[in-house]
Amino acid sequence: MSPSDWSWSPEAVAGLVVAGAYAATRRRFPAPAWRRACFLAGCVLLVLAWASPLDTLARHYLLLAHLGQNVVLAEWAPLLLVLGLSPALAAAVARPRTMRVLVHPFAALPLWLGNYALWHVPALYDEALRRPHSLLLLEHLLYLLTGLLLWWPVWQDAPRRISSQGRAGYVFAGFVLSAPLGLVLALVPSPIYDFYAAAPERLWGLTRIADQQFGGIVMASEQSIVFFAVFAYWLVRFLAEEDRLDYVDAVSGR
Repeated sequence: MSPSDWSWSPEAVAGLVVAGAYAATRRRFPAPAWRRACFLAGCVLLVLAWASPLDTLARHYLLLAHLGQNVVLAEWAPLLLVLGLSPALAAAVARPRTMRVLVHPFAALPLWLGNYALWHVPALYDEALRRPHSLLLLEHLLYLLTGLLLWWPVWQDAPRRISSQGRAGYVFAGFVLSAPLGLVLALVPSPIYDFYAAAPERLWGLTRIADQQFGGIVMASEQSIVFFAVFAYWLVRFLAEEDRLDYVDAVSGR
């Protein structure tokens, strides 16, 4: 298979299914255009992650590509999908008791972190790539599901509203606890994953260790940008709320 081939893996259908399910709720749970655009963008990312040449590169050629694919599935697409839910639809989804437990910050963040760390254990990482239609599929689905849990408390008020400073602290904790993984991959002096030793060819002149180091750098850099941007958003919201309260207190003469 050529590195530029589209893979059209069965998982790619998931993005279309999710988009169709969302469209079916449009009348009952109307959402503003910006939310619909976010959700559609999340679905597009799912299709690209599973059908574009990124999937081909990830399955056969480059650790860098696989790490990038994981980032899309575990962080970018879930963030956009959660942002795309209207408050009414989010409240309906979060109504079951199981969901209320899973989207609690003290459950969502550990589940996401634990899942992320688990699939980077070398033996499991290599075995998943050797079993693309079972274990790798499970890996990708768990990345997506735990990613949805991760971002839920950040962007949705159901089933519990978290203060702006609470959301900022949650995102900061997520970054601090997840960042070491990318740094380890970037700094370790020898390859830790064996699967790509049998790659059909070494693309772009990357050795195995360079592939791993660039992948780690991409992971660490991406998380710095995404998590810092979200953290900054909620920090600014918090400061604006504090200024507004100070103004109200001043006007009322307190």
